[in-house]
Amino acid sequence: MRWPRALIMLFTLATFVLTPLVCNGQEPGTPEVDTTREFSSGNAAFAIDLYQALKHRQGNLFISPYSISSALALTYGGARGNTATQIAEALHFTLENRYLGEAFGSLNEDLNGRGASGDIELSVANALWGQKDEEFLDDFVSLGKKYYGAELRSVDFAGNPVSALEEINAWASDETNGKVKNLMEPGMLDEATVLVLSNAIYFNGGWASRFDGEKTWEEPFWVVPDSSVMADMMHQTGQFRYTETSALQILDLPYVGGDLSMIVLLPKERIGLAGVERFLTLKSLRIWLRQLRQEDLIVSLPRFKVASDLLLNDTLKGLGMTDAFDVGLADFSGMIGRKGLFIDAVIHKALLEVAEEGTEAAAGTAVVMKKGSPPKQFRAVHPFLFMIRDNKSGTILFIGRLADPTG
Repeated sequence: MRWPRALIMLFTLATFVLTPLVCNGQEPGTPEVDTTREFSSGNAAFAIDLYQALKHRQGNLFISPYSISSALALTYGGARGNTATQIAEALHFTLENRYLGEAFGSLNEDLNGRGASGDIELSVANALWGQKDEEFLDDFVSLGKKYYGAELRSVDFAGNPVSALEEINAWASDETNGKVKNLMEPGMLDEATVLVLSNAIYFNGGWASRFDGEKTWEEPFWVVPDSSVMADMMHQTGQFRYTETSALQILDLPYVGGDLSMIVLLPKERIGLAGVERFLTLKSLRIWLRQLRQEDLIVSLPRFKVASDLLLNDTLKGLGMTDAFDVGLADFSGMIGRKGLFIDAVIHKALLEVAEEGTEAAAGTAVVMKKGSPPKQFRAVHPFLFMIRDNKSGTILFIGRLADPTG
């Protein structure tokens, strides 16, 4: 079954969405709760919700819901009141803070352990970056360190925001094998910044059945029903887990070791992408994946790269997480013992490269916490108009524009 008109909809590292997790941290005497199932289901539901919230964006899209969820779980650890309730509902956190932390910690340990096994490269890392003279509550710092492996690192946002930004970016680059080089852009940090919570995830895995480079050639890829571009299409024949519906083909492409797969959801019609997206839910995805069976297939897949650079403030507000971004309503008193902190920005960068040998993917997320009313900024970092004016008479003596300050 060859796909000369391939229109690829969604790429998911299935482990992060559907694999049961190895985390259950109940104490004797506590009510019996299936934390594994709740945590796994919550993460998967957030992944689908997030994709649905971002699907209106034009062109390619690639995100790591797990990276975003991890960074915001750290933030949730210091949230209180309605702020905490909204974060939990938006991210489908149904476990109380300690059990949630245990679940994230257990999964991170498992994922990092698989990365250390040698079959694939896989790592997850978290970090807290705090203003050097701020007093953070011990419970919050301990939660981050114990469950998320997030050490509190002292930086000087107020005195040297450039140095702090460079340090955070260097960390993100190191943790993603150099793929996420500039997680944060200049100007994102200033004297109002109190805390940055960051996550980085890196994956590099070879296909269990690799494509032969000699069987890669250019073919049309139909970007819209009546217009195509020439793309490098990879080809191979073999047995793969596969199923189909009247409108959709679903393929499971496993990586070495079999623990992780790329799931490809392919509409049968060139104009079918929007329809598949509309009916994509956690329930429908689970039904489709339960129907996968081994079949002989001819697989054609483009060799490609995708990168996303997202500010998620409005997206998360749209999912119901509104108070966290409002300085007057946000309650992160679990971080510093008082109100006054709010989320200024949730930044996410993700990159993916698919080739004959396998897949390399990396992502980073940063949650920037600031205090008080955010100061307005005037950053003349692009062309502008200017004039010299006599304020007494209103006479404009000189007027001009600056297009290039170097001459």
